[in-house]
Amino acid sequence: MENIKSYVQQHKDRFINELIELLKIPSVSADTAYSQDVIDTAEAVKESLSKAGCDLVEVCDTPGYPIIYGEKIIDPNLPTVLVYGHYDVQPPDPLELWTSPPFEPVIKTTDIHPEGAIFARGACDDKGQMYMHVKALEYMVQTNNLPCNVKFMIEGEEEVGSASLAWFVERNQEKLKNDVILISDTGMISNQQPSITTGLRGLSYVEVEVTGPNRDLHSGLYGGAVANPINILAKMIASLHDEDNHITIPGFYDKVQELSAEERAEMAKAPFSLEKYKNALNIADVYGEKGYVTNERNSIRPTLDVNGIWGGYTGEGAKTVIASKAFAKISMRLVPNQDWVEITELFTKHFTSIAPAGVTVKVTPHHGGQGYVTPIDSIGYQAANKAYTETFGVPAIPVRSGGSIPIVALFEKELKSKTILMGFGLDSDAIHSPNEHFGIFNYLKGIETIPLFYKYFVELSK
Repeated sequence: MENIKSYVQQHKDRFINELIELLKIPSVSADTAYSQDVIDTAEAVKESLSKAGCDLVEVCDTPGYPIIYGEKIIDPNLPTVLVYGHYDVQPPDPLELWTSPPFEPVIKTTDIHPEGAIFARGACDDKGQMYMHVKALEYMVQTNNLPCNVKFMIEGEEEVGSASLAWFVERNQEKLKNDVILISDTGMISNQQPSITTGLRGLSYVEVEVTGPNRDLHSGLYGGAVANPINILAKMIASLHDEDNHITIPGFYDKVQELSAEERAEMAKAPFSLEKYKNALNIADVYGEKGYVTNERNSIRPTLDVNGIWGGYTGEGAKTVIASKAFAKISMRLVPNQDWVEITELFTKHFTSIAPAGVTVKVTPHHGGQGYVTPIDSIGYQAANKAYTETFGVPAIPVRSGGSIPIVALFEKELKSKTILMGFGLDSDAIHSPNEHFGIFNYLKGIETIPLFYKYFVELSK
């Protein structure tokens, strides 16, 4: 594969332009107003897989948005790599914080990306990273360097819980049969130091509703005499953490896996500057659970965060009301051994129990998933590490991510396969935030590195 660098450079502009066209389609799965755009993106992904060299590409119907399945089988006796990605994106809100329109991709230079980065919703999560695999396949097919079989499964509901993916996987186990699963929906430490994500946190996402009086009330006539749902909700949420930022839900930590001092010491070897971390976020200090450092708080420890809270009058001017209802969306990031269904039940039981008699509480679960840890002694991990080492010049560092990809645990349960997380994004890429972007360097380096994974995985599998 000596000519991969020259192939990437030769087709660089086309690779970038193709991704830009894909990013223009606003495939927001959480908002039904974008339903046709999501469908259009699925068709675009199908076409790109066909052009890249898949012999079979299908738009597979599901109870929700379609899954695009593609394959290139060169020899049934050779190993098979299953590539997973998603073509849906997060909502772009708040729009006023974007420096350029979220679905009008532009290339801008930054301190971290002096060669430029593509700014658009989905640039890194996950259209850019998914499309690296499509272009890597193109290279391997065009240059006769594909060393094994490859299958693609690209879904359109990752940002809303992947309900249809679970349905699809359970019904297509033979179609999806593989030796290893390859995903690029994570990041790496820096453009100089690659890393491989070996752990993911699980997730429980709920919405809560607190109801007081049967209508909005005049705050002068009724204030102080009836429970204010917004005040009550704020107090209830505040009580979910103690003074050490420890979560107060009974039973929440019962199954949390504590890492040994040796494991925590290995994690501490990853390059990290607390001052740079604070400066990048423009904060005076970090904040979190007592007894753990920043890189532990955001990866190996469970968390509970309010993602949105609303109620009452929020328009211009004043309206003196006690709102009838108050709402909040809450996510809990979980570590391996914590079951998201059990945690959701514990949260529901606790949250309803702490409500005063003057209000009623409703908890609505949205979605969730289990945590995951992949062993670093697996063939897949070793192949990924060799690939990174060759293209970056230094070995990758194993890290645990604070993010969640719930379907990884599903894959191991249903397909009996290990997943390798080869991410090329950076923490600074602003995924799920305004001004999301993906470095040109990272995009092209991914296309360059992925074919080497195939090469080494086949060699190590013999």
